Parts: sequence; structure tokens; C-alpha cells
Amino acid sequence: MRITAVVAVIWLLIGALAAIQRDYFQNPEASCAEAGNVVITVIAGPLNYVGVNPKIKCKVPQPSS
Repeated sequence: MRITAVVAVIWLLIGALAAIQRDYFQNPEASCAEAGNVVITVIAGPLNYVGVNPKIKCKVPQPSS
């Protein structure tokens, strides 16, 4: 059980590093899509380093005129 927790923490740290390298934390006013990309990048973690580029498409309703 302990090894699983260590692996999970390392996995998430590598994912956070990937998000930092992509400058996902630079914009303080992130949209839904940008926030989704950050979350998916952190969760996908090491997969980013083997060529996987996770993206989330999020449609936000436009305000009526």
C-alpha cells in the first residue's frame, strides 16, 4: 500500500513538472478549457514525455445580447 502512494505522488509531481514546462500556470484568469488542460496534464503525468498531448475541449455558453 505504501509503495502505491509513493508511486502516485511521484506520478503527480512529474505531471506538475510537465504543466510547468508548458507554462500552464502563467495565466491567473484561466478559462474552463485551460483549467481542464492543466488537470489532465498533471494526471497524465509521465505520458507527456512519451508524446501524448492530452487536451480537453470545453464549450462555454455565450451570453445573450
